[in-house]
Parts: sequence; structure tokens; C-alpha cells
Amino acid sequence: MEQADHDAGGMRASIVAALPRLRRFCQAMAGNAADGDDLMQATVERALRRADQFEPGTRLDSWMYRIAQNIHIDGTRAARRRGTAIDVDALHGIAGSDGRETVENRSQLSAAQRALQALPDDQRAVFALVVIEGRSYRDTAEALEVPVGTVMSRLARARARIASSLGETQLAQKDAQP
Repeated sequence: MEQADHDAGGMRASIVAALPRLRRFCQAMAGNAADGDDLMQATVERALRRADQFEPGTRLDSWMYRIAQNIHIDGTRAARRRGTAIDVDALHGIAGSDGRETVENRSQLSAAQRALQALPDDQRAVFALVVIEGRSYRDTAEALEVPVGTVMSRLARARARIASSLGETQLAQKDAQP
């Protein structure tokens, strides 16, 4: 996304243009569509309220990703203080050629979702931006305000954790099959 115009109309147009990418990022951070949409709404509201804090010449989408990450971290901390678990919704709409395939697909998708949600927030944010959004390491580093080397190491750790988690899940599923 190009640098946003600093006037209110340009800022709003730039925010609207960033919404699809922001939604995917928020859903990856939150773990499900409903909570992701709530996170996206809170992010847009905060961005509009604090538009005067946006620095002209910088990327609006990176600024909004950072806002979303901060809101998510604050919400996670508050949930821990309250003792509330974060709910991971089952993903809907998985089509398969037969019932067994559908169950297997749901199980694999659910395992992948759990593996993503089990990542620490910093690793999940990097994974969401690089793998899900397809952003470069440099863009991700700018968005999260960390060095490129940190992005690379967090991504490597995230991939290793997910692979390990999915490998364990697949082994457990194999053992459970007749």
C-alpha cells in the first residue's frame, strides 16, 4: 500500500483500501472470523480517532497492523487477568467428496488453526504478515517495528512450532485410524 494522504478523505480512502488485508491479519491474530472482525473494527476506530498521530510519509497499513497487534495484546492480557480462555471457533464451509474426507479436512484445518493460535503473539504476527499476507521481510519488519533479522528468526520459530504441532497431530490421527 502506498503512503496515505494525510487529509481526512485520503486517510479514510486509504483505510478502506487496506481493509481486506487488515481483516486477514486480524483474523489470524484473533483465531476466528468473529473475533477477527471485532479486532478489525476496534483497529479502524482507533486509527480514525488517532489519525493525527499518523506520520505522513510512512505506510498506513503498517501503522494499522501495529495498532491491531497492540489491541490484540491488550485484549489477551485482560483475558488472562479475568481468567477467560480465548475461544477457537471451528471453521465452517469445508467441502469434501465424502463424509470421511470432510471429517479429515476439518480435523487438519482445526489442527492448523490450533497450531497458529498456540504461537506467541509476536511469532503469530510475523507468520500472518509473511505467510498469509505475502509481505516481504522488510515490510513486515517496518510494520512491527523490529529488525529484519528478528522477523526471520520469529518466522523460523513459528514455522518449526507449527510443523512440530502438525506432525504430532498427524501421528495421533494415524494411530487412531483402524
